[in-house]
Amino acid sequence: GEIVGASAELESVGGVSMLGLPQLDLSRSARIIKRGTDVIGASVGFVVAAPLIALIALLIKLDSRGPVLFHQRRTGRDGKQFPIVKFRTMVVDADSQKAQLTSLNEAVGLFKIAADPRVTRMGRLLRKTSLDELPQLWNVIRGDMSLVGPRPLIEDEDAKVVGLFRHRLHLQPGMTGPWQVLGSARIPLEDMIRIDYLYVANWSLWGDIKILLQTIPYILARRGM
Repeated sequence: GEIVGASAELESVGGVSMLGLPQLDLSRSARIIKRGTDVIGASVGFVVAAPLIALIALLIKLDSRGPVLFHQRRTGRDGKQFPIVKFRTMVVDADSQKAQLTSLNEAVGLFKIAADPRVTRMGRLLRKTSLDELPQLWNVIRGDMSLVGPRPLIEDEDAKVVGLFRHRLHLQPGMTGPWQVLGSARIPLEDMIRIDYLYVANWSLWGDIKILLQTIPYILARRGM
């Protein structure tokens, strides 16, 4: 019904079917497989990226005043709130300036400004290359997030998700996901929520692997997440 009524381009992501009977939850074995993949993948990624993480931290301190990391409350599995970790890409008083910039918002249901004046010089580079997301590997290791999953929404955005679509929260949110492959900056919140729901309803390890592989070209092309 309502889910199948999503636009045709949302029915398949890179050959991974996004249509099927919804599952209320993953089996215990499926969760163990997904969690094991997350722990191994994120741990290896964190070790490999450690020198780059240290370099980025130094450049952020040299570029602008404020902390290296940025913490923000996001909605996780089963509606539980958690602090998502990113490299800071904005000036320290960015939140206090948000109300003054609402007229410049370019997204539907989300707050996005292509040329946001609050973003620092280093922040622009990090966002363009998606390197601001690297600290989220720690969120994955902790169990707050997954390598692949639904988009981690802020509380105001999550409040707009109602009814059947709340089932998108049966999995931890991901560093990437089908919403990323389709181009998150161009997708209205309503469609993004449908994509998340269908991802959870049709989850498979092979599907996660394909999404991870499809995310790499976005990073290499410096398209940002």
